[in-house]
Amino acid sequence: MGFNTVFEECDILVVGGGMGGTGAAYEARYWGRDLKIVVAEKANIDRSGAVAQGLYAINCYMGMRWGENQPEDHVRYARNDLMGMVREDLAYDMARHVDSAVHQFEEWGLPIMRDPETGRYQREGKWQIMIHGESYKPIVAEAARKSADKIDNRIMVTHLLMDESRPNTVGGAIGFNVRTGALHVYKAKTVIIGAGGASHIFKPRSVGEGMGRTWYAPWSSASAYALPIQVGAKMTQMENRIVLARFKDGYGPVGAYFLHLKTYTQNAYGEEYESKWYDELKSMVGPYVDHHPTPTCLRNHAFVREVAAGRGPIHMVTKEAFQDPHKETVGWENFLGMTVGQAVVWASQDIDPKYVNPELTTSEPYVMGSHATCSGAWASGPEDLSPDEYFWGYNRMMTVEGLFGAGDALGGTAHAFSSGSFTEGRLAAKAAVKYIRDHANDRVDVSDKQIEELREQIYKPLENYEIGRNEIVAGTVSPSYILPIHGLQRLEKIMDEYAGGITVNYMTNEPLLKRGLEHLRILQEDLEHIGAEDLHQLQRAWELKHRALASECVVHHTLFRQETRWPGYYYRGDHPQLDDDNWHVLTVSRRDPESGEWTMEKAPVYHIVD
Repeated sequence: MGFNTVFEECDILVVGGGMGGTGAAYEARYWGRDLKIVVAEKANIDRSGAVAQGLYAINCYMGMRWGENQPEDHVRYARNDLMGMVREDLAYDMARHVDSAVHQFEEWGLPIMRDPETGRYQREGKWQIMIHGESYKPIVAEAARKSADKIDNRIMVTHLLMDESRPNTVGGAIGFNVRTGALHVYKAKTVIIGAGGASHIFKPRSVGEGMGRTWYAPWSSASAYALPIQVGAKMTQMENRIVLARFKDGYGPVGAYFLHLKTYTQNAYGEEYESKWYDELKSMVGPYVDHHPTPTCLRNHAFVREVAAGRGPIHMVTKEAFQDPHKETVGWENFLGMTVGQAVVWASQDIDPKYVNPELTTSEPYVMGSHATCSGAWASGPEDLSPDEYFWGYNRMMTVEGLFGAGDALGGTAHAFSSGSFTEGRLAAKAAVKYIRDHANDRVDVSDKQIEELREQIYKPLENYEIGRNEIVAGTVSPSYILPIHGLQRLEKIMDEYAGGITVNYMTNEPLLKRGLEHLRILQEDLEHIGAEDLHQLQRAWELKHRALASECVVHHTLFRQETRWPGYYYRGDHPQLDDDNWHVLTVSRRDPESGEWTMEKAPVYHIVD
């Protein structure tokens, strides 16, 4: 393939320009005035990542300056919602710094609503503050643009490069420009991964022409996980997928409705239903069902069971709240500022929530580290907080030397959301600068041979198509290659039916998971023959490869944890109870880069906050 090669040497390479990546670029410049900082972003940093479309609330803000919450409170909240499973050192570290990030956003021009009586930020709930957030991402991206030496937009990073002079040490990254096809080779002393988590690994509710409508960003292609997995970094809590209650068909979020508008749910017959499932939940999870607030997954469980019992659909009762003109305005603006598609769906279906209570549904599962769950890479915590097993020299560094993460990339920090992801990027960058200072005499050693081998892999789908298309008389089905859309739908079907998706009501078991791994192994073999007719399809091919590798990790973790820790997110039919005696632990995996074999282990949960 006759594409140009662009070489770039830098001190810090940030992969992904979402909230985590922008935080990393901003903070790296503060501590590393003399360092070269480069950001490689798959889309355009102004409108990329999960906040691209806008956001109507910042979901993680302590309010320490007003005595509203302390970091310890947030750790207890996240621990409760995750049924005991968080990295408390990482969570505390994020929480103690997040307020300063939010104050910066306001200084940069983000409109944050104020309570007219107290002058404080307008609270939507205990942790959420309300914003006018349509331009949230462009505002934050501007700070990154002013901080980095270079922002490379439209670069799909496919692999990390490894240093050949030092074992288990990152040496940069490689990828291609999705518009020009040019190969981009970054040699870097440190790499901070701020790429997105995983949507579209499970079959979505929206199919056909609507398949791009998901709750989590549809372009989040699991690169945050696949990149470290490829080079043997350890991963944690990858079984901890999230399922969300959302407005039907548009995936509009419900938080502002519950918290600010004080709406509530009922079944198809106008009945309150959550209390019906209390006894069943008590038998499954014991005292966790009595915790306040009720863990999100347990609220989901009542929803899922009520629908399965034949009393769906579940409705959000909006008719009462929307009689108040102010609440009606807030309800509509909530979507117009971040989920325009939901407003369009309601308009197209003649739903005016002032007169009709709209339907809710539960989403397909997503795997992510920045929202209310905590999948991602196993990383070191901060020196002053972390137990020995959680600390190996540099905050937010993975088990590969010089490789850091933020946002979706890191496991253990549930309920970080947008502000917490930005904060994690800052923490990772500060540690990366320290790493560079401590290794000032080291030189990055990446051979031409390594680059050429990866170049061949990266462009192979184009070659597969070029050769194989001659065998097609009509149509798109080829005897010699698989197209990205075909592979994606196959992956989604495997994960849906074997790993606990919507079709099976989130249920799985050991035989299903083992059979799912067999299907994934065969899919991986077939992906060696994936074909791409142009650069856009080449991007889709590599997104699929990343999704497939992360999916394999998810299934191994789900198989390893022999309990149902999060009913409402997924169920192990062969281990239906929560089992604190044997499984009050974090799960950790590693894929051997040479053999592709996976190893699993348990890691202790340390409760550093009472």
